Amino acid sequence: MTRARRLSLRSLLIALVVALIAAASALGAGSGGPQVGIGDEQPAMFSNGAFKALDTKIGRYVTPYDVMSNHSANDLPRLRAWLAAASRDHIQPLVAFYHSDRSPKKMPSVAAYTKAVKQFLRAFPKVRLLQPWNEANRGTVKERGDSYVSPSAKQSAQYYLALRAACRSCTIVGLDVLDSTNVKATIAYLNAFKRDVGRSHLPSIWGLHNYSDTNRFHEGGTKAVLADTRGQVWLTETGGLAKLSPSFPFNLSRQARATSYMFKLASLSSRITRLYIFQWTGGVTKHEVFDAGLTDVHGKPRPAYCVVYEKLRHKSKCPYKTVKD
Repeated sequence: MTRARRLSLRSLLIALVVALIAAASALGAGSGGPQVGIGDEQPAMFSNGAFKALDTKIGRYVTPYDVMSNHSANDLPRLRAWLAAASRDHIQPLVAFYHSDRSPKKMPSVAAYTKAVKQFLRAFPKVRLLQPWNEANRGTVKERGDSYVSPSAKQSAQYYLALRAACRSCTIVGLDVLDSTNVKATIAYLNAFKRDVGRSHLPSIWGLHNYSDTNRFHEGGTKAVLADTRGQVWLTETGGLAKLSPSFPFNLSRQARATSYMFKLASLSSRITRLYIFQWTGGVTKHEVFDAGLTDVHGKPRPAYCVVYEKLRHKSKCPYKTVKD
């Protein structure tokens, strides 16, 4: 073999190794712990200096499955603005679909769902990380006097298969579940989903919202989901709660401790390859039922933010002055 050919082969091998490393990074794999990002639907997050200081490269956004056709004055413009800001900051978006604003008490047919997600895929061809349905097992949840309905396990299986067929080049988090205080119900839903999908179509990535474990300083729910699945587990939504009425009164010190414990849970298994912290912006008023913001409504960091900063930047001290209780 000539010297020129040896150099060419060496260059090819180096390029191949670099490509493999990049692919592993894109999927959040690696021995240094999970890749960490932020979940939030406010485009203003990207212009906040404290957010930029985290230097994270992944983010998560939840949008109605029919965002392209629901004629909402806010849904599509906010989605476009968020994705544009993420692109400018070279942040890879994970988009999770959710119930329609027009019909929150009615689940779509598979045909309607398929049509809607195909419209999304045509509009946003660069988005290739998707979730068929956000927090699928939550059930009927009341918000501000209204309610929405979550899919059955069979419907979740149908939406997953429909989305997979609509975008074969996409990376799809097959099922997204909430741990809740009753993890047995979560596992029952997960197993029903697996039966309806079929063994040959099981997802290689599962999504988990382990709020209950994180904020009660438990690990049983996270371990149960790990034991009941194969492949990667992404903590697609989790975080320390500043407030969740009536279980958790507003308390920023407790939120910071729970945020630290969140990282401990993420280290339980090398199969946990991604962690999306929800949320960036805290509640608008003191009457909010749910508030997990790393910052307050004015974008000022809370103590929980500093826990995240020190973990991600490998620093012993956070440079930001934080708001207090």
